[in-house]
Amino acid sequence: MSKILIRGAKVLGGEPQDVLIDGSTIAEVGTGLSAEGAEVVEAAGKVLLPGLVDLHTHLREPGREDSETVLTGTRAAASGGYTAVFAMANTFPVADTAGVVEQVYRLGREHGYCDVQPIGAVTVGLEGRKLAELGAMHESAAGVTVFSDDGKCVDDAVIMRRALEYVKAFGGVVAQHAQEPRLTEGAQMNEGVVSAELGLGGWPAVAEESIIARDVLLAEHVGSRVHICHLSTAGSVEIVRWAKSRGIDVTAEVTPHHLLLTDELVRSYNPVYKVNPPLRTERDVLALREALADGTIDIVATDHAPHPHEDKDCEWAAAAMGMVGLETALSVVQETMVETGLLDWAGVASRMSFKPALIGQAEGHGRPVSAGEPANLMLVDTEYRGSVDPAGFASRSRNTPYEGRELPGRVTHTWLRGRATLVDGKLT
Repeated sequence: MSKILIRGAKVLGGEPQDVLIDGSTIAEVGTGLSAEGAEVVEAAGKVLLPGLVDLHTHLREPGREDSETVLTGTRAAASGGYTAVFAMANTFPVADTAGVVEQVYRLGREHGYCDVQPIGAVTVGLEGRKLAELGAMHESAAGVTVFSDDGKCVDDAVIMRRALEYVKAFGGVVAQHAQEPRLTEGAQMNEGVVSAELGLGGWPAVAEESIIARDVLLAEHVGSRVHICHLSTAGSVEIVRWAKSRGIDVTAEVTPHHLLLTDELVRSYNPVYKVNPPLRTERDVLALREALADGTIDIVATDHAPHPHEDKDCEWAAAAMGMVGLETALSVVQETMVETGLLDWAGVASRMSFKPALIGQAEGHGRPVSAGEPANLMLVDTEYRGSVDPAGFASRSRNTPYEGRELPGRVTHTWLRGRATLVDGKLT
């Protein structure tokens, strides 16, 4: 592989520096580096970050290739600055065996736009009754370390305890979709003033908070690790903060859409705003931002949930839940966290690269931008502002809540182990 000199980039938002890539590795970081024999990328004014890592992506393959495939999903990831994604297990068939997780892992390697680390199901068929082959999935070629029934909650406390005990043996983590099913039967949106006015079934905050409270106590009892998926309420923030103060080994994620959007948007009855967990109130949004800033919430994860047109272009009650997010995540974080002064770019790198890589044990990702490290990098033009046009998405699906909305920032380049997967905003 040839040499690449990234010239004049603001590394982690700091002072301009040059970064020399030689093959798959960062060879040198400094000022005034020689460009002899190297392809030069002029990056003055742009911010250079380690490649982003998404701990919560739905790639849909196998079984729902009408929504997304590993190829289209990883192309979307590269477009958004990601060099590694963790693929959720709610595929068809479910990723609850070594065979299925190895299939997803190998597809990611073959396509080469970003690394794909499969997440294994906690229970067989996501049915919540019997533990899946956790050990076999961990020992497979995919080396699974994160397990989740995301899309469904592991609501049986005994099953959850057993899962926590099992993964402890090899340093794994259970990622919980916190939703008490009995409290959300028939729920259509956040329970509150707006749901009452619209006459839609309410989804109470306590349905999320009660599961989180139970699971952090189980993790403490077992001495294991638990990760909370797509945390969405102010009350959930307080429970996680309390758990961390006790030394419980809990981490949590927030999605970009829960940092920006509120349940007021549901007044339009546009199913693009239908998501699980639902959009919450302005008070919740502000609490989530503060918690991400102070470290109570560890990371940003997209919960990229692609759906075909017909599953969203229908009446609200029949519409599927979920939004695509890989190609807009960094822009939303820039608007909600950087431009509000809550995070600097080093803080963004921590929450979108370093920490998710650490939680998921993504080898070679989330590393410092320094000599000797793998050249997994991305470059963002932070001065850019433009309207979101889903027609230009690399994802197979278009169910974005930001269509026509102006957002800041544009990823211009992404490198996976020194190979450019995105150049000047175009996939290679």
